[in-house]
Amino acid sequence: MKQNVLTRYRVMAYVTAVWLLVFTAAIIAKYGFGTGDTMLISQIHGVLFIVYVVFAFDLGSKAKWPFGKLLWVLAAGCIPFASFFVEPKVSREARALVTDSAPVTAEA
Repeated sequence: MKQNVLTRYRVMAYVTAVWLLVFTAAIIAKYGFGTGDTMLISQIHGVLFIVYVVFAFDLGSKAKWPFGKLLWVLAAGCIPFASFFVEPKVSREARALVTDSAPVTAEA
């Protein structure tokens, strides 16, 4: 597995987690205090979550995760603050599978 697969997952895990928190705050503001609109925030989070699912599935398939673990990682993207705890653990495990595929140079 290449490093960029893990990097893409990590970036999207954090970006999606932050937008989920923004979306959660907007929902609380809208329904708790009767202020604000959540349409734009929900659409942005929805698109980011789809990208996160694709990258998490890509990482999971290359890391050969069992289906249950993949579901757990995907569910962490749906629970506020969960990604901040799950992502470091997943990254530590996946970092061991990263191969350094540097080009081999021939010496004369």
